[in-house]
Amino acid sequence: MADEVLFEFFHMEIVGQFLQSARKDEKESAFTKLEFLGYRVGQRLVERFTKEVPRFKDELDTMKFICKDLWTSCYKKQIDNLRTNHQGVYVLQDNKFRLLTQISEGKQYMEYAPQFLAFPCGLIRGALSNLGIASNVTAEVSAMPACKFQIQIQRL
Repeated sequence: MADEVLFEFFHMEIVGQFLQSARKDEKESAFTKLEFLGYRVGQRLVERFTKEVPRFKDELDTMKFICKDLWTSCYKKQIDNLRTNHQGVYVLQDNKFRLLTQISEGKQYMEYAPQFLAFPCGLIRGALSNLGIASNVTAEVSAMPACKFQIQIQRL
């Protein structure tokens, strides 16, 4: 339990530090740095978790791994819903995202949600990259603390 709280505080502090160090016109640069930090963490975590796991058969098996194993390791719960259009678009929905629960008390904090989702977007993208899948990951919040991560697979 203590390590979960430490991770949440550490994440909030990282986000705050990146945004505080950026000037007003460089907020997008801070989001990019946070996303890249998540990307690197995602790559390393997947490398560690899949060391003794056989290769995945297809993209859907890879997404199931992300939703179950990776998400459970990072956020202590599985993704609540995984949807796909079978054309390279996946939507992962977390109805009570751990990193948004601290700021989800009111609608006035809705504008701050994207800054807390840059790192998890990078985490997903880095994990998929290390598993051989190039992707773009975006996040949206319609009602706090629920969020949706949309993954667009890049076909080569």
